[in-house]
Amino acid sequence: MKRAPAKRAIKQDRAVKTRQEILNSAITLFARRGILATTMAELARAIHMTPGALYWHFPTKEDLLLAAIEELHTRFVASFEPMLNMGAKWTAHQQLKGFVEHTGRFLQDNREHGIFYGMVGAEAAENSADVAQALRDALQVYVLAVANIIKYGQTKTKEFRDDVDAMTLANAIIFSNIGLVVQHNLFRETLSYQPMVQTLSTMVLAGVVKQK
Repeated sequence: MKRAPAKRAIKQDRAVKTRQEILNSAITLFARRGILATTMAELARAIHMTPGALYWHFPTKEDLLLAAIEELHTRFVASFEPMLNMGAKWTAHQQLKGFVEHTGRFLQDNREHGIFYGMVGAEAAENSADVAQALRDALQVYVLAVANIIKYGQTKTKEFRDDVDAMTLANAIIFSNIGLVVQHNLFRETLSYQPMVQTLSTMVLAGVVKQK
């Protein structure tokens, strides 16, 4: 069973706001500097808080990372709510197109979210079993959502070719998007993000469709 982040019982609005500010700053700092290189003391200085106050909210760095993963997962899932009401009426191709394009836009508008996921994935796998598992659990939700769309197109609407493994393609789509954010961050002076996202979307959507 994965470990949940330690949480204080927070009732005051100010304390809730402070916790949110800590998470926002932590996500940004971890994305810019890396997980292992960022200390709790540096984070406290960045948000103009004493280390003691920071530790009151998050007793350990691992608790902070777990909470950050939970926060980003909640934000990403919530961003799909407007689409879910319409998605049930869409074809499998429309659903997959909507997911891929929305994910690209979300990561373009929230670049540090994707970089954070990339950082945690690269560093936590060898350093924190609980953090790595929390990230796997969050990412698996996205992978399963895409895989179910692909399976729907293969078995129900017959729009998609059936010689493609749905889970394999779903994993490729999710992690390609994270990889694009990391790649763009490295080459942002010479690479434009949107054309890369659009190219990925075009190739995925064209490649999965059953040839007539």
